[in-house]
Amino acid sequence: MEPVAKGTVYRYYSTKEELFFAAVDEGMQQLRLAVDEATSTACTSIERIELGIMAYLKYFDQHPDAIELIIQERASFCDRVKPTYFVHRDANMEPWRQLFRDMISDRQVRDVPVDRIIEVISDLLYGTIFTNHFSGRTKSLCAQCKNVSDIVFHGVLAAAEIRGNNA
Repeated sequence: MEPVAKGTVYRYYSTKEELFFAAVDEGMQQLRLAVDEATSTACTSIERIELGIMAYLKYFDQHPDAIELIIQERASFCDRVKPTYFVHRDANMEPWRQLFRDMISDRQVRDVPVDRIIEVISDLLYGTIFTNHFSGRTKSLCAQCKNVSDIVFHGVLAAAEIRGNNA
């Protein structure tokens, strides 16, 4: 990207705040595009979820500046009703809700509230990107994706325990 003179920037953004929010917004749009592109080749619902998890983790690994913008937004504009990250997340969640509704209908996933499923996965991934950013990623993105997918799809209980709790 070419450097731009300060005066040129202010032709497009009248304040630093406006420029900042445009940068955060652009980062979140790029995240959505990365996830959409990665998941477009999926053949199954489970593969789509796994590709989405991987794309999400990969995006933030490749764009640590996006994490810094999320942090800066919270620190500088804590009076905002909803941070930009969550505005974008909520606006782009319907295809995922439908995917989980379909998976429940097809009996691939337990019949639990879809928003509960999405909230748990979202919170797990959100925490992962911050852990990676602050303490350094200790596992490959592929390993992290597999770990998240395994726990989400298979849980932590052994099959005998699951049967015992359902008896």
